[in-house]
Amino acid sequence: MFEHRTKPLLHPHLFAWRVLRHLGIALLMLGVSLAIGMAGYMVFEALPLVDAFLNAAMLLGGMGPVHLPKTDAGKVFAGSYALYAGLIFLVSVAVFLSPLVHRAFHQFHLEGKD
Repeated sequence: MFEHRTKPLLHPHLFAWRVLRHLGIALLMLGVSLAIGMAGYMVFEALPLVDAFLNAAMLLGGMGPVHLPKTDAGKVFAGSYALYAGLIFLVSVAVFLSPLVHRAFHQFHLEGKD
């Protein structure tokens, strides 16, 4: 996916496109995850759209739920979604940062060859 260590650094213009592509992937993952969370809260807890959005967004952001589930199915969903949201947050940050970290390591490797 990235250039090999023996290759020169990617041109800044192409690198910017790579970063934007990774940002798009990360935002897509977060958007799909937000939709899953909203659907779950609407189905299992019968929350209106705005409240479902608030709860799902707060969990994805690591803040915790606003509405405490009342049904057993809602509690199982909320717990499962909280675990999923924590992982997806970390994965999306890693996806976004991977080209930046790769470029830094690649540049250090090229400077070390002299």
